[in-house]
Amino acid sequence: MKKREFLKKVAVLSTGVTILPSCGINQSEENQKNEDKNKINDLDQEVKRIRTAHIGIGGMGAEDLKAISSHDFVDVVAICDVDFVALMTAQKLHPKAQVYSDYREMFKIIGNDIDAVIVSTPDHTHAPASMMAMEFGKAVYCQKPLTHHVSEARAMQRLAKEKNLVTQMGIQVHSFYDYKLATLLIQDGIIGKVKTVRAWSPKNWGYDGPKPEGEDKIPDTLIWDLWLGTAPERPFKKNFYHPGNWRKLMDYGCGTLGDMGVHIFDTPYNALQLDVPKTIVNNCRESNGFGFPEQNEVTYEFPGTKYTTENLTWIWTDGEGAPASHEDLKLPGDEALHDQGAMFIGEKGRLYLPHFQMMPKLIIDGKFQEMDIAKFKLEEPIRDYEAEAPKHYHQFIDACLGKDECTAPFSYASRLTETILLGVIAGRFPNKKLHWDSETAQFEEKEANQYLDSKYRVF
Repeated sequence: MKKREFLKKVAVLSTGVTILPSCGINQSEENQKNEDKNKINDLDQEVKRIRTAHIGIGGMGAEDLKAISSHDFVDVVAICDVDFVALMTAQKLHPKAQVYSDYREMFKIIGNDIDAVIVSTPDHTHAPASMMAMEFGKAVYCQKPLTHHVSEARAMQRLAKEKNLVTQMGIQVHSFYDYKLATLLIQDGIIGKVKTVRAWSPKNWGYDGPKPEGEDKIPDTLIWDLWLGTAPERPFKKNFYHPGNWRKLMDYGCGTLGDMGVHIFDTPYNALQLDVPKTIVNNCRESNGFGFPEQNEVTYEFPGTKYTTENLTWIWTDGEGAPASHEDLKLPGDEALHDQGAMFIGEKGRLYLPHFQMMPKLIIDGKFQEMDIAKFKLEEPIRDYEAEAPKHYHQFIDACLGKDECTAPFSYASRLTETILLGVIAGRFPNKKLHWDSETAQFEEKEANQYLDSKYRVF
């Protein structure tokens, strides 16, 4: 379908009937209001639903849409994407939803008819879309990492608090059985106070090449200016940005650390009740200012908590071959490490947490040990991603309904994201230790402060 034809279709769809909770009461029934008063009140309770709008519905956005809409009390009233193929695919599944390419227009037209917004766009768009949603007073579910810049993470946390909004960051494994169990084990003192955490992923969201030269024809199915959003203007180049490759590039993504690091660091961060780090150093190549470095080794030093020694060291490695062999990572019987995971090193032993849907393992004196987990009274583990992943999303909807609380609200997610982003910034200063002052939200190294924020392009 040509762009012009699709735009006409979108225009028609966008003038459709807005989906609203309805009690189905006509004029004749109102004439009998005294008789039917109790029935109407009961019906109001029965039809209380959450009307959702979805910004970004391709890739992970499609998964987010699927999981959210699977909740019994959700009505998808709007879908929004700059890619017409994604819109068409989602519209077939949700034919009653109004269709938009620009989230600003969506809020302008049907803002009053939305209860919750799900933001599943590239990282650089998270904050602009989420902040607008929150300004409209909407509950927000935003994909990880929460933001592209540290300043944005703090701003989103403040606004969510000011408006007392339900919020959740999209780290679905946060709600998985194994991650919850690992948190309980660590806080129960199974390995004593933790002194070091090592985490790793062989994924490589890095790019060592130059900026592409020239430009390619923008596909008829893509609105490139809206995809760029607040990011600097840049000519379109096929296979460099959309779809998917944006994670490699500094203007749009946050590299491997911002992708997998958020997931894998979430459990240590949560279990040890960490705040933001004091120092960060990234052992990597020199920045080329365009793509993220490959083969990162990021070392954080955190102030201690009641679950750690006086200071905690957290070491992240990514890229091909990660992690490098280390005594801390040696498994009994020379068992091979899972390709992604974390190792807690404590005073009494180690706790190994593969990523994901794998039980944590206790290691003491070089041997695997049995663990008593019955006392935690957890539900039985689910070993099916499709069945377990919706739990995190449904928790958000249930919180919107007043039936639950979110476990990854922006008050938590902003600190975790800030920690991740400080490591990303350190990648611009290879092998240099950066000192972070959480009170002032500034580095001692003034040259690093320019990367805490960026000027938004008007689009």
